[in-house]
Amino acid sequence: MPSSVITPQTFRVPTPEGQLHVQRWQPHVMAGKSPIVLLHDSLGCVALWRAFPAQLAAATGRAVIAYDRLGFGQSDAHPGRLAPGFVQAEVAASFTPVHQALGLDDFVILGHSVGGGMAVQVAAAFAAQCQALITESAQSFVEDRTLAGIRAARDHFAQPGQLERLARHHGDKAAWVLAAWVETWLSAAFADYRLDTACQQVRCPLLAIHGECDEFGSLLHPENLCAWTPGPGEIDIIAGGGHVPHREQPAHLLRRIAHFLQPLD
Repeated sequence: MPSSVITPQTFRVPTPEGQLHVQRWQPHVMAGKSPIVLLHDSLGCVALWRAFPAQLAAATGRAVIAYDRLGFGQSDAHPGRLAPGFVQAEVAASFTPVHQALGLDDFVILGHSVGGGMAVQVAAAFAAQCQALITESAQSFVEDRTLAGIRAARDHFAQPGQLERLARHHGDKAAWVLAAWVETWLSAAFADYRLDTACQQVRCPLLAIHGECDEFGSLLHPENLCAWTPGPGEIDIIAGGGHVPHREQPAHLLRRIAHFLQPLD
């Protein structure tokens, strides 16, 4: 089924600190399959997933749900600065309100970059409901390579016109979005960030996807995720791939994810 015929539904979900922008792509034939929830990266939002959610819904026959975290995209502005524990806090801050508002039960969670870390935290907190965990370019700890990539990106966005690119998707929240990423990850308070404890609480199958040439993290990260997670784990290294495989090689990801989820159908 062509993904172009899947028109997303749009929702506003309230949280104690503001409303979230949520979209759901519903394939015509679902056969009772649990939905896939997408968690975006540090500069991302629903719109920046582009065609991938509709394509993923068509490839898997599952509903796909994506939301903008508070402060990003079309969600309300964040009331302050990100706390060092914001990755774990995302479970209660946004995922749980979305899970409740949309009446979800079992689900599959897929997160990109820092969203992958959030996906691990969700899978740990909702161990009884999370049927599968998929990480894409997730960082399992604060690596020098990650910090070097962030510093390079910070310098890039300091050039004329670059912040305006972010503003196309985040509006007047763009400067906050960039600062939240750079300042949080480069802070001393965030240096001890790790996913090993959360991984040990995950009970579902894991697929860890990582680009061979990811500028924000080495191949230690998917190896760690599979080693730390007690359930069955698979690693998919994208040959020559960078930090955004779902944009660089979408056909491969769609096939790989559909194959990974097939035993759940």
